[in-house]
Amino acid sequence: MPIRTAVPPRVLTVAGSDSGGGAGIQADLKTMLALGVHGMSVLTAVTAQNSLGVQGAWELPVDAVRAQYRSVVDDIGVQAVKTGMLASAALVETVAELLAGTDTPVVVDPVGVSKHGDALLAAEALDSVRTKLLPVATVATPNLDEVAQLTGVTVTDESGMRRAAEEILAFGPRWVVIKGGHLPGEAVDLLTDGSAEHWLRAPRHDNRHTHGTGCTLASAIASGLALGRDVPTAVREAKAYVTGAIEAGFPLGGGIGPVDHGWQTRPAADPAS
Repeated sequence: MPIRTAVPPRVLTVAGSDSGGGAGIQADLKTMLALGVHGMSVLTAVTAQNSLGVQGAWELPVDAVRAQYRSVVDDIGVQAVKTGMLASAALVETVAELLAGTDTPVVVDPVGVSKHGDALLAAEALDSVRTKLLPVATVATPNLDEVAQLTGVTVTDESGMRRAAEEILAFGPRWVVIKGGHLPGEAVDLLTDGSAEHWLRAPRHDNRHTHGTGCTLASAIASGLALGRDVPTAVREAKAYVTGAIEAGFPLGGGIGPVDHGWQTRPAADPAS
């Protein structure tokens, strides 16, 4: 076989570990592999986590996070960065400072709670997210719970999503994706920079195994940006990828299973089986 010499685009995830493999760093790296980029990681926290919830979480020291970031960026370089669970104000501010000094697109997933409702961000860190992290974001991707945490806005319909976008954009990101998956009806997201609006719609799949959707979407957007897509194209392609991953989500353990990051390359099920 010929030896590959071309280097794929490089994407860095700065996030926590999910020991169950469905979300966090693990979901990010699986997504990046599936979408044709080289994934790298800066671990911010370790969680004991499975399909039933988060049983424990331990953040890493600021110096360890900074050293990982510098090690990767200074030697290997990056074409995009994605952030996830940052746990504390100190880590949020450290990561924001590192990102501000890196000339590359940044996708911020302002992770506040897990799929099971477990807190993954200290309450006192919210102001640091607003004032330090969101201003360095190319794209921010809050879900409706995170919108409520950051802005106090409770979204119940699509008009509320537009108001939520305005509130998030006021913190400084260039673009925001308001994820409307918690609303009834079809799965709708709003992408806007305050001027152009893109309403992204997909059928809602009857599948409860959706662990990792937020991490996966943000990583897919970062992968698209690293591949040279503009923001609307990267978000649209990421939405399509996540929709397929949700449809193919599978059960693990006794609770909520993960989306299927490898759905595009899985062999088709045998209809006779």
